[in-house]
Amino acid sequence: MYDDKGQIKGISGSVVTSSCPVNTSIYEVAYVGNEGLLGEVVRVRKNFADIQVYEDTTGLRIGDRVIFTGELLSIKLGPGLLGQVLDGIGRPLGKLGESSPYISKGTHRDAIGGESWSFEPCLNKGDRVGPGDILGEVTEKSFSHRIMVPLKIGAGKCEMTWIAPAGNYSSDDVVCEIDGQAIKLHQKWNVRVPRNVEKKLDLDRPLITGTRVLDVFYPLALGGTAVIPGGFGTGKTVTQQSIARWANADIVIYIGCGERGNEMTEVLEEFPKLKDVRKDAPLMDRMILIANTSNMPVAAREASIYLGMTIAEYYRDMGYDVAIIADSISRWAEALREISGRLEEMPGEEGYPAYLASRLARYYERSGNVVALGNPKRTGSISVINAISPPGGDFSEPVTQAGLRLSGCFWALDKALATKRHFPSVNWTQSYSLYTETLNEYFVTHVSEQWVLLREFALRALNEGKSLQEIVQVVGRDGLTEDEKWTLKLSELINIFYLQQNAFDVIDAYCDPDRQLAMLKTLKSLDDAVKDSLSKGALFEQIDSQQAFARDLMDLRLSKKEDYEDMSNSYIMRLRNDLSNLTAV
Repeated sequence: MYDDKGQIKGISGSVVTSSCPVNTSIYEVAYVGNEGLLGEVVRVRKNFADIQVYEDTTGLRIGDRVIFTGELLSIKLGPGLLGQVLDGIGRPLGKLGESSPYISKGTHRDAIGGESWSFEPCLNKGDRVGPGDILGEVTEKSFSHRIMVPLKIGAGKCEMTWIAPAGNYSSDDVVCEIDGQAIKLHQKWNVRVPRNVEKKLDLDRPLITGTRVLDVFYPLALGGTAVIPGGFGTGKTVTQQSIARWANADIVIYIGCGERGNEMTEVLEEFPKLKDVRKDAPLMDRMILIANTSNMPVAAREASIYLGMTIAEYYRDMGYDVAIIADSISRWAEALREISGRLEEMPGEEGYPAYLASRLARYYERSGNVVALGNPKRTGSISVINAISPPGGDFSEPVTQAGLRLSGCFWALDKALATKRHFPSVNWTQSYSLYTETLNEYFVTHVSEQWVLLREFALRALNEGKSLQEIVQVVGRDGLTEDEKWTLKLSELINIFYLQQNAFDVIDAYCDPDRQLAMLKTLKSLDDAVKDSLSKGALFEQIDSQQAFARDLMDLRLSKKEDYEDMSNSYIMRLRNDLSNLTAV
């Protein structure tokens, strides 16, 4: 007979040491104390287990009982997840808040259950099915929620002995039987174990964020990974929230991992009011929020990113593009460091455990663009965007360096730019993207053949302007040629007109690729017109004295999409006339 009980032998904050059965396994779920606090075994030594408790351990005593379940930390996956707010271990905060504003100790409730869903089967009795095959569909919000054969059903094809007719069913109802095994509307999955896929694909489609500096200069691929490191006040949260609102992902999972409660409150209050411009529906209809703020149990913070990733993999396997946005991964690493210290493990750099990089790699590797298991064949992706909060803005600290090595995009936020109110404060000299070359073909095919040339024009102007600025600091502007003076001015205009973007402006908050290209064309036309005037003998001081061209350029940035082309053409024509008058003088 399996002995599932133990006794508490020691308590160190969120880590409890207990006697345990002989066959206790790592990551096994345990209920600790008389209140049944949820915990997870993180180490086994002889007859003792160290348990990471996901709730406040105040009140636990030596000798209290511990029940080992023999199961791993899992979550129910099925209809009803979209639009929910979960805590770090998957409890539905919205449903729990209906009865009390506080979560009582030992409260256990699944995220889904109790609702009825209209199930429409797409297979018949006697069909042979395998892991990942689609059995039927349920309409969830504005999405087709595909009910799949669980991946644990076994390899190969099995005969479906029964399938439920079309009708309403709850998530716990059986809708299918395969070789005598009952298949419910939901399935469970261990949050720390990646879901299997048929194969991984190349990352050749972009995640369009609507932020010019990111999409044009440092694009992220669907299925790729990006980090946003930045000190306090550099705009990490606003940048991530803007991406969550405007990105072309089908599903967005936003993880508030150890951030301040007031920041998460803004998300919880604002997002339900926002409209999804792509579907003319509430934005929350395609979002799942995971809230584990800094005042919540630190141990649950460590589990929250795995919870979000598991939900993302579930929707990815249906054939959707999913974006995971974690704010911030530094707080997750701090939770890992705190738990490691309580386990008395040997610390690594800056006190973080030696396995910090491997744990991060395990998380990042679950992203990607894949072909899911099962029929019909379908592709889906998981894109990961993590904020990092390096202490003092020091990018050499371990979490930032680990993220830099593991991610394909590095969007570095600059405190100096933020101080100047230049947002998004992406430092274009420090940032990079490894996906630029692979995504060039997409932009050239779907946007314009001029995409690469115009981007290189803008980057070249910025680089030349930076070099000239260093010269100016030594010899002053008088030491520059007329062309160099204009190049320096052009780089300033690109910074103001193109790189800056107002996330709170109705028009400027989102810029699609067509408008991004149109704005680059305007800058190129401006450059051609001024250089033509300079070649005919005009002086830069004469051109610069015409302040209207700079002011009109700013007005152009805030023009409506349908008016932009006409306004841009009018602007360039007026500019050429003004410059020709200067040349004539």
